Amino acid sequence: MQPRNMSMSGVVDLAAVKAAQEAKAKAEQARAEAARQGGPGAVSPADLVIDVDEAGFERDVLQRSAEVPVVIDFWAEWCEPCKQLSPLLERLTVEYNGRLLLAKIDVDANQMLMQQFGVQGIPAVFAVVAGQALPLFQGAAGEAQIRQTLDQLVAVAEQRFGLTGLAVDPDAEPGGAETAPAVPAGPYDALLEAAVQALDAGDLAGAVQAYRSVLAEDPANSEAKLGLAQAELLQRVQGLDPQQVRKDAADKPADVQAQIVAADLDLVGGHVEDAFGRLIETVGRTAGDDRDAVRLRLLDLFEVVGADDPRVAAARRALARALF
Repeated sequence: MQPRNMSMSGVVDLAAVKAAQEAKAKAEQARAEAARQGGPGAVSPADLVIDVDEAGFERDVLQRSAEVPVVIDFWAEWCEPCKQLSPLLERLTVEYNGRLLLAKIDVDANQMLMQQFGVQGIPAVFAVVAGQALPLFQGAAGEAQIRQTLDQLVAVAEQRFGLTGLAVDPDAEPGGAETAPAVPAGPYDALLEAAVQALDAGDLAGAVQAYRSVLAEDPANSEAKLGLAQAELLQRVQGLDPQQVRKDAADKPADVQAQIVAADLDLVGGHVEDAFGRLIETVGRTAGDDRDAVRLRLLDLFEVVGADDPRVAAARRALARALF
């Protein structure tokens, strides 16, 4: 079977944005708490490669993916390409020195996990970052290709999710790391959790109110700012007719409100550059209150995507050129 690369970049998945922000906040809390406790416990190189089954998947993969990107190797004893790929993945995992974890899953013993990931053939390699599954490649792959994919995974995990990996002590005994202390609940955790639950239930007004309550007390709260921007975006597009919105924007290029609504729809659909480009072009041909309305909506969309996203940085530069 020939390798089939699957890109990890692309559209903005609003659920993934929310999960990324939550994971980033938890990782920052965990690092702060570990620092107060004298530093995190180190793991041995042997602890970086683990066998995972269905019973331990949530603990060993999903929960760990809030600390470090977890690469999943779906394999079987009878699979000849697996016998070449698996040792290579194990060696590279150790070389990455804690920036990722390798979970090996025997498909014969874990059919349910194979089905949940939609694995059609093995070897198949996925990653889980902050609870989000990412397909990496399928089939035997060369070392250079794998390194490039892992480099991209590590960069995404750090830049988008704030995950910097595990400390590794080559002299540590396997399995000897102490369990990290529980992170104490923050002053707004109940409100933030209520907002997330409201989003999941489709109660957008409830989510907006919960996030605003947090920001009223803590205006710099990054999780609440992102959550509010997301919830308000979903509110704005709720009930829209996409075909009519796009027709209005195409038929009336000078209609500022039509372009703003179309940009919202672009972003929800994952067309990030289209949304940004549409509003930047509108800024360039408007003035006064109209220009300010477009600029403010663009800043709202920047909040949804996240300041660390390179597309936001590029759009900010383009906006500055359009304004000045």
